[in-house]
Amino acid sequence: MTERVLVMPRAAIPSGCDFTGLRRGDQADLARLRDAAAIHGRYVERPAAENDPSLKQLIPYVVLRDADRVFLMERTTAGGDVRLHAKASIGVGGHLNPVDTGDDPIEAGLRREWHEELVAAWEPEFTLAGFLNDDSNAVGAVHLGIVFVVESGGRPVLIREAEKLSGHFVGLEELAMAWERLETWSRLVADELLGVRPVPVQGG
Repeated sequence: MTERVLVMPRAAIPSGCDFTGLRRGDQADLARLRDAAAIHGRYVERPAAENDPSLKQLIPYVVLRDADRVFLMERTTAGGDVRLHAKASIGVGGHLNPVDTGDDPIEAGLRREWHEELVAAWEPEFTLAGFLNDDSNAVGAVHLGIVFVVESGGRPVLIREAEKLSGHFVGLEELAMAWERLETWSRLVADELLGVRPVPVQGG
């Protein structure tokens, strides 16, 4: 069965999508997006959504921190999207599906993705950081990230699907050294939320 994902027309996104990077937001902004999704959102087959930049797929995107460290994940070739193979990411999340029922599919999908991707013997507290957009590449052009931060407070976290991903906490310096492997969204978040810059390549 083909996956169906929640999409919204670009024109229906509150405050629009004509920005690149992380646009800071608060709970009121999240409520406006949730209300707009209730009116304008619909589920379409993912292959069609991936090729229609007039639509934005809503993607909860969680950055997991432990004080001054961040959880870094690397995708293996077993992942479903070949565009992301061997890429590294600091975002936990994914598409919203019809199973994410209730008054707030964003919240439902956020928690579902957390439990599907990670093993943690504690319930996270999700704090909204803002919204993430990048129309400069084929993946970003059809997605809108809803960025949350979770603090682990020293509590352990493991990757659930270890055959598809590896993951561990790293310091910001190590994250900077992994810059060339980071997917575009992770670079934008690392830069604008964490203040991380790429390590200059030394000449021979």
